[in-house]
Amino acid sequence: MESTFNIKETLRNFKRRLPMILIMTLLFIVLSGVVSYTLMKPIYQASTQILINQNGSTAEFNTQNIDANIQLISTYNVIIKSPAILSGVIEELKLNETVKTLNEQITVSSTEDSQVVTIDVEDPSMERAVLIANTTASVFKEEIQNLMKVDNVNILAAAEMPVTPEPIKPDPLLNMAIGAVVGFMLGAGLSILLDQLNTTIRTEEDIEEIPGLQVLGIVSPVKDDKKAKKPSVYIQKREMMENVEKDKIQSVSTTKIGGTY
Repeated sequence: MESTFNIKETLRNFKRRLPMILIMTLLFIVLSGVVSYTLMKPIYQASTQILINQNGSTAEFNTQNIDANIQLISTYNVIIKSPAILSGVIEELKLNETVKTLNEQITVSSTEDSQVVTIDVEDPSMERAVLIANTTASVFKEEIQNLMKVDNVNILAAAEMPVTPEPIKPDPLLNMAIGAVVGFMLGAGLSILLDQLNTTIRTEEDIEEIPGLQVLGIVSPVKDDKKAKKPSVYIQKREMMENVEKDKIQSVSTTKIGGTY
């Protein structure tokens, strides 16, 4: 049996199962909202910017020095997240974190052709994120003098505690939008699956497609209920007449027999 994807039939199936698709879409929107607002912990971010130069003097800038400084940035990005720096941060702040977990909270990035490095820290506490970001920058500034024997790091902008901290994640609206798309896709997929599993024959085309038979004739439905009821009513009346006639015949025969004797 050859099966083809009929877009028209699929759209008709979607229309027939539209309530189910809408219910699944709304269900996933509500579920995403509940999870975002109640189960997921808010995460805050604090950022500190540091400037890296060749000889520690920000006044002496030329093309060669800038190129040399940019080459150092990739090396410094690795050093910032190294155990040598993060161990000092954990010890100074007395954190209950390991080097690995603290490493996962810190992101180091730099703009192309720029000597500015940004240290981003994510944490469930905004205050702690600010402390970790500033402490990481200060520990790195001190330790780089021992590691590289240079003093070429300056803190450009320290992280500050905002008046009204706003978490960067979760984003409830984004999660609810994603939930709506997922719910709609699952509803549409379930609609197609139910339609494929349903082998009920409803149209002439179904007869030719599912069992592979040809339609030789069609029996039209009888719309007039009175005509459909007439034969049964007529049969009932006929049976009643026959019973009545039998009773009459039996009573008459009994009278004749009694009169003879």
